[in-house]
Amino acid sequence: MRTTVHVPLGDRAYDVVIGPDLLAEAGALIAPLLKRPKVWIVTETRVAAAHLDTLQAGLQAQGIVSEPLMLPPGESTKSWPHLTATIDWLLDQKVERRDVVVAFGGGVIGDLVGFAAAILRRGVRFVQIPTSLLAQVDSSVGGKTGINTAQGKNLVGAFHQPALVLADLSVLASLPKRDFLAGYGEVVKYGLLGDAAFFDWLEENAPRLLAGEIAALAHAVARSVEMKAEIVVRDETEQGDRALLNLGHTFGHALESATGYSDRLLHGEGVAAGCALAFELSSRLGLCPQEDPSRVRAHLKAMEMVTDLADIPGELPDADGLLELMAQDKKVVDGTLRFILARGIGDSFVTSDVPRDTVHGLLAEALDAR
Repeated sequence: MRTTVHVPLGDRAYDVVIGPDLLAEAGALIAPLLKRPKVWIVTETRVAAAHLDTLQAGLQAQGIVSEPLMLPPGESTKSWPHLTATIDWLLDQKVERRDVVVAFGGGVIGDLVGFAAAILRRGVRFVQIPTSLLAQVDSSVGGKTGINTAQGKNLVGAFHQPALVLADLSVLASLPKRDFLAGYGEVVKYGLLGDAAFFDWLEENAPRLLAGEIAALAHAVARSVEMKAEIVVRDETEQGDRALLNLGHTFGHALESATGYSDRLLHGEGVAAGCALAFELSSRLGLCPQEDPSRVRAHLKAMEMVTDLADIPGELPDADGLLELMAQDKKVVDGTLRFILARGIGDSFVTSDVPRDTVHGLLAEALDAR
């Protein structure tokens, strides 16, 4: 059971291969990209403990030697110190422009390693092997790479497309439930932004996904990747349509910043809560039916996901503080914040025409409910 989604970007085109047990076949899948039988794997300690031996054995089966670098897990790894350490290691390893670096981990590793590959020798090729649901459906596809800074999330980075993406569904079985559900926040986003029928399917089939049923996972991951690929091809460097992929992220990134990019709030959890807020804002502005925000929140609640600000532990800034954090978002244009709002489930659009008072009131009410 294998699906391949092609991302047709001319000389930067690549395939996203989706299916079970791909680590064991990684050598055969990566070999056509190599000029010499060696790759450099950058991963993190938890992923390495669970899956590195399987990946290295899959590479060795095709005579491919691999050298691993293991970084600490967590969002704080997406930082200048770890970027510098990764590049220093790759340079010490004498990685050449024609070589291939493997990003083996979740979204943090994929973003960090992709950025390192983008700037190392002005660009080396890299392969994404995403090990989380979030990375498989979102961050591994589309070429966005980068790190976080004190000023905000993903404010330093580059567009650098991978040469190949291998989404091994079997590794998802080792994810903690919380991490799986954080990834599901991005899956739901795709239905909400552009495919109402997919959202209907998710409402009906979510229990199969939670149970780890491969056929259901394959459909959810493939449909998410297809939707992202379609948008990326239309707008590779986020000049227009690609901003739709940030549904829920304007609120979500502010909440992540407010919680210090810590385990208090995972990225996908912030996206889920952000989607609920975006639909509530859309309803208050008279853009979508009032039942849509209720339906979104009901599904998130049914999946035991972070849905409301009350679900986030610890202190949060007041509404003014959250608005200030939102002003650091990359989607700010000429000082005006752009929102991704919805006319209904499956019908999102980008706008700057949002009264600040309405957003402030929404946030204040959400905070009062904590």
